[in-house]
This record gives sequence, structure tokens and C-alpha cells, in this order.
Amino acid sequence: MSNLLQQYAQQEKQMQQIAEQLEKMKSDPRLQTEIEFKNQLESLMKDFDKSSADVLSLLRPGQQADSGQQAPGQRRKRKLKIYENPHSGEVVETRGGNQKTLKAWKDEFGDETVESWLVRTED
Repeated sequence: MSNLLQQYAQQEKQMQQIAEQLEKMKSDPRLQTEIEFKNQLESLMKDFDKSSADVLSLLRPGQQADSGQQAPGQRRKRKLKIYENPHSGEVVETRGGNQKTLKAWKDEFGDETVESWLVRTED
């Protein structure tokens, strides 16, 4: 039997095993309860025009600082900082301290002085 034919037979067997497992799961009353709960919850969210983020913020207050959903392991987006150099009037907007112009200002004028030039922060 050729390698390709063997692969096909193996994949077909795996597909049959998975189909059997799915049928077995469908008859599990625990799965039926979970599906019913999910459907009722989605219906309720639709009735009240709420998203999953809204529901999570109700259930876990304080854990989600921003309204956008965040994948696990991702860190929150940094705040936008806007600096204005009083000597030149030049404005720098950055979300991190690694911005080229900002670093040059800090080298020339010092960290504390440049931080005093912070005009505002935004989300």
C-alpha cells in the first residue's frame, strides 16, 4: 500500500473515531445543560443589549480596567503621553519611553526636567 493511501486510511479512521466521540458527547446530559445555559445567557444578553465584556465587568468588578476585551497574556495598551519642549515648542506623543526625540531631550535636559514638560496623558 502506498504512503499516500496509508495516510488517507489513517485520517479516515481518526475521523470516524472523532465522529463516535462527538455522538457520545451529544448524549451526555452535562453537555446538554451547558449548551442550554449558554443559549439562555446569549438570549438574555441580546434582550438587554449587553456584550460579554459587560457581563464580565459585572461579575468581576475591578479586574477589567478598560472596556475592550483582552486576550490572556496580553498587557494593557499604554497611555499616550504628550510632551511639549518649552524651548523649541516641539511636541512629542509617545506610548513608551523609548521615543527617539524624548530620549534626546532627556540626555540634554535630564529626566526630571523632561517629565515636567508632560502636557497630558490619554488612554
